Amino acid sequence: MKLKRVLPFAHELIKEALTEGDVAIDGTCGNGHDTVQLCKFVGSTGHVYGYDIQKQAIDHTLERLQSNHLADRSTLFQVSHDQIESTIPDEALSRLKAAIFNLGYLPGSDKSVVTKPDPTISSVSLILEHLAPGGLIVLVVYHGHPGGKEEKDALLEYVQHLDQKDYSVLQYGFINQKNFPPFIVAVEKK
Repeated sequence: MKLKRVLPFAHELIKEALTEGDVAIDGTCGNGHDTVQLCKFVGSTGHVYGYDIQKQAIDHTLERLQSNHLADRSTLFQVSHDQIESTIPDEALSRLKAAIFNLGYLPGSDKSVVTKPDPTISSVSLILEHLAPGGLIVLVVYHGHPGGKEEKDALLEYVQHLDQKDYSVLQYGFINQKNFPPFIVAVEKK
Protein backbone atom coordinates (compact mmCIF):
# COMPACT_ATOMS: atom_id res chain seq x y z
CA MET A 1 0.00 0.00 0.00
CA LYS A 2 1.20 3.48 -0.80
CA LEU A 3 -0.06 6.38 1.30
CA LYS A 4 -1.80 9.00 -0.81
CA ARG A 5 -0.79 12.63 -0.56
CA VAL A 6 -3.41 15.00 0.78
CA LEU A 7 -4.82 16.44 -2.48
CA PRO A 8 -5.02 13.13 -4.41
CA PHE A 9 -6.73 11.57 -1.39
CA ALA A 10 -9.19 14.49 -1.20
CA HIS A 11 -10.08 13.97 -4.87
CA GLU A 12 -10.44 10.22 -4.36
CA LEU A 13 -12.88 10.79 -1.50
CA ILE A 14 -14.94 13.27 -3.55
CA LYS A 15 -14.97 10.98 -6.59
CA GLU A 16 -16.48 8.18 -4.47
CA ALA A 17 -19.29 10.50 -3.32
CA LEU A 18 -20.32 11.79 -6.76
CA THR A 19 -22.09 10.26 -9.74
CA GLU A 20 -23.45 11.54 -13.04
CA GLY A 21 -26.11 14.19 -12.48
CA ASP A 22 -25.13 15.21 -8.95
CA VAL A 23 -24.57 18.74 -7.69
CA ALA A 24 -21.32 19.73 -5.98
CA ILE A 25 -19.78 22.83 -4.45
CA ASP A 26 -16.23 24.12 -4.66
CA GLY A 27 -16.16 26.43 -1.65
CA THR A 28 -12.77 27.91 -2.57
CA CYS A 29 -12.16 27.96 -6.33
CA GLY A 30 -8.53 29.03 -6.06
CA ASN A 31 -6.83 28.21 -9.35
CA GLY A 32 -9.68 25.96 -10.51
CA HIS A 33 -8.15 22.50 -10.11
CA ASP A 34 -10.86 21.19 -7.77
CA THR A 35 -13.64 22.80 -9.80
CA VAL A 36 -12.45 20.98 -12.93
CA GLN A 37 -12.31 17.66 -11.06
CA LEU A 38 -15.81 18.16 -9.65
CA CYS A 39 -17.16 18.96 -13.13
CA LYS A 40 -15.70 15.73 -14.46
CA PHE A 41 -17.15 13.73 -11.57
CA VAL A 42 -20.72 15.10 -11.93
CA GLY A 43 -20.73 14.51 -15.67
CA SER A 44 -22.67 16.29 -18.38
CA THR A 45 -25.95 16.27 -16.45
CA GLY A 46 -24.52 17.45 -13.13
CA HIS A 47 -23.53 20.92 -11.99
CA VAL A 48 -20.84 22.54 -9.86
CA TYR A 49 -21.21 25.82 -7.97
CA GLY A 50 -17.88 27.52 -7.27
CA TYR A 51 -17.10 30.31 -4.82
CA ASP A 52 -14.18 32.61 -4.18
CA ILE A 53 -13.98 36.17 -2.89
CA GLN A 54 -11.06 37.01 -5.19
CA LYS A 55 -11.60 37.99 -8.82
CA GLN A 56 -8.23 36.47 -9.72
CA ALA A 57 -9.42 33.07 -8.47
CA ILE A 58 -12.69 33.25 -10.39
CA ASP A 59 -10.84 34.31 -13.56
CA HIS A 60 -8.28 31.47 -13.25
CA THR A 61 -11.03 28.94 -12.58
CA LEU A 62 -13.09 30.08 -15.57
CA GLU A 63 -10.03 29.88 -17.84
CA ARG A 64 -9.27 26.36 -16.62
CA LEU A 65 -12.90 25.27 -17.07
CA GLN A 66 -13.02 26.71 -20.59
CA SER A 67 -9.75 25.05 -21.61
CA ASN A 68 -11.18 21.72 -20.42
CA HIS A 69 -14.55 22.35 -22.14
CA LEU A 70 -16.37 22.18 -18.79
CA ALA A 71 -17.64 25.74 -18.30
CA ASP A 72 -21.22 24.70 -19.11
CA ARG A 73 -21.23 22.40 -16.07
CA SER A 74 -20.49 25.16 -13.59
CA THR A 75 -21.62 28.47 -12.15
CA LEU A 76 -19.04 30.66 -10.42
CA PHE A 77 -19.67 33.34 -7.81
CA GLN A 78 -17.27 35.98 -6.55
CA VAL A 79 -18.74 35.88 -3.05
CA SER A 80 -18.03 34.09 0.20
CA HIS A 81 -18.81 30.39 0.37
CA ASP A 82 -21.32 31.07 3.15
CA GLN A 83 -23.74 32.49 0.53
CA ILE A 84 -24.88 29.13 -0.89
CA GLU A 85 -28.54 29.50 0.05
CA SER A 86 -28.81 32.84 -1.75
CA THR A 87 -26.98 31.66 -4.88
CA ILE A 88 -27.95 28.03 -5.52
CA PRO A 89 -31.50 27.24 -6.68
CA ASP A 90 -33.56 25.04 -4.34
CA GLU A 91 -33.80 22.31 -6.97
CA ALA A 92 -30.01 22.10 -7.15
CA LEU A 93 -29.63 22.17 -3.36
CA SER A 94 -31.92 19.13 -3.21
CA ARG A 95 -29.35 17.19 -5.32
CA LEU A 96 -26.25 18.32 -3.39
CA LYS A 97 -23.88 15.39 -2.86
CA ALA A 98 -20.44 16.87 -2.19
CA ALA A 99 -18.37 19.93 -1.41
CA ILE A 100 -14.67 20.63 -1.24
CA PHE A 101 -12.68 23.46 0.33
CA ASN A 102 -8.99 24.36 0.34
CA LEU A 103 -8.69 26.57 3.39
CA GLY A 104 -5.98 29.21 3.61
CA TYR A 105 -4.92 31.59 0.85
CA LEU A 106 -4.77 31.56 -2.92
CA PRO A 107 -1.33 30.29 -4.00
CA GLY A 108 0.62 32.99 -5.80
CA SER A 109 -1.54 35.83 -4.54
CA ASP A 110 -1.92 38.15 -1.55
CA LYS A 111 -1.31 35.96 1.50
CA SER A 112 -3.22 38.36 3.72
CA VAL A 113 -6.50 37.35 2.02
CA VAL A 114 -7.37 34.11 3.80
CA THR A 115 -10.37 32.00 4.65
CA LYS A 116 -11.77 32.76 8.09
CA PRO A 117 -13.34 30.59 10.81
CA ASP A 118 -16.86 32.07 10.98
CA PRO A 119 -17.72 32.03 7.26
CA THR A 120 -16.11 28.59 6.87
CA ILE A 121 -18.08 27.04 9.72
CA SER A 122 -21.26 28.79 8.58
CA SER A 123 -20.76 27.39 5.08
CA VAL A 124 -20.07 23.86 6.33
CA SER A 125 -23.16 24.02 8.54
CA LEU A 126 -25.37 25.18 5.64
CA ILE A 127 -24.00 22.51 3.34
CA LEU A 128 -24.62 19.80 5.94
CA GLU A 129 -28.27 20.90 6.17
CA HIS A 130 -28.75 20.41 2.42
CA LEU A 131 -26.37 17.51 1.79
CA ALA A 132 -28.03 14.29 0.66
CA PRO A 133 -27.51 11.16 2.79
CA GLY A 134 -24.19 9.62 1.79
CA GLY A 135 -22.95 13.04 0.76
CA LEU A 136 -19.51 14.32 1.71
CA ILE A 137 -17.67 17.52 2.56
CA VAL A 138 -13.89 17.48 2.20
CA LEU A 139 -11.85 20.30 3.72
CA VAL A 140 -8.15 20.54 2.98
CA VAL A 141 -6.81 22.56 5.88
CA TYR A 142 -3.75 24.70 5.25
CA HIS A 143 -2.90 26.34 8.55
CA GLY A 144 0.69 27.63 8.40
CA HIS A 145 -0.25 31.26 7.76
CA PRO A 146 -1.42 34.07 10.05
CA GLY A 147 -4.97 33.20 11.12
CA GLY A 148 -4.61 29.59 9.99
CA LYS A 149 -4.30 28.13 13.48
CA GLU A 150 -7.46 29.91 14.62
CA GLU A 151 -9.45 28.60 11.65
CA LYS A 152 -8.06 25.09 12.09
CA ASP A 153 -8.88 25.04 15.81
CA ALA A 154 -12.41 26.41 15.29
CA LEU A 155 -13.13 23.92 12.50
CA LEU A 156 -11.87 20.96 14.50
CA GLU A 157 -13.92 22.07 17.51
CA TYR A 158 -17.01 22.29 15.29
CA VAL A 159 -16.66 18.90 13.55
CA GLN A 160 -15.72 17.05 16.74
CA HIS A 161 -19.13 17.93 18.13
CA LEU A 162 -21.17 16.71 15.15
CA ASP A 163 -23.45 13.90 16.32
CA GLN A 164 -21.99 10.54 15.35
CA LYS A 165 -25.50 9.21 14.69
CA ASP A 166 -25.78 11.68 11.82
CA TYR A 167 -22.19 12.17 10.62
CA SER A 168 -18.88 10.36 10.30
CA VAL A 169 -15.85 12.65 10.56
CA LEU A 170 -12.37 11.69 9.35
CA GLN A 171 -9.06 13.49 9.83
CA TYR A 172 -6.21 12.47 7.49
CA GLY A 173 -2.73 13.92 7.38
CA PHE A 174 0.96 13.32 7.70
CA ILE A 175 2.22 14.09 11.20
CA ASN A 176 5.98 13.88 10.64
CA GLN A 177 6.25 16.64 8.02
CA LYS A 178 7.67 20.07 8.83
CA ASN A 179 6.13 23.52 8.33
CA PHE A 180 2.50 22.90 9.24
CA PRO A 181 1.55 20.18 6.74
CA PRO A 182 -2.00 20.39 5.40
CA PHE A 183 -4.50 17.77 6.43
CA ILE A 184 -7.99 16.66 5.44
CA VAL A 185 -11.19 16.78 7.41
CA ALA A 186 -13.96 14.81 5.70
CA VAL A 187 -17.55 14.82 6.92
CA GLU A 188 -19.96 12.20 5.60
CA LYS A 189 -23.68 12.55 6.18
CA LYS A 190 -25.34 9.28 7.16
